[in-house]
Amino acid sequence: MRAVVAEEGMSTAEYAIGTIAAAAFGAVLYGVVTGDSIVDALTKIIERALDTAV
Repeated sequence: MRAVVAEEGMSTAEYAIGTIAAAAFGAVLYGVVTGDSIVDALTKIIERALDTAV
């Protein structure tokens, strides 16, 4: 006897979860990049690089 397994909609559910995960990752990444600590760190790096070039 063969077992009948319904896998209809499996791909759609996987795509939906992947899309939600990608959107959540993008939101977290945006929050990290636009945070004050990252902006301050990048500003210090740029200022230090410009100070040594003079």
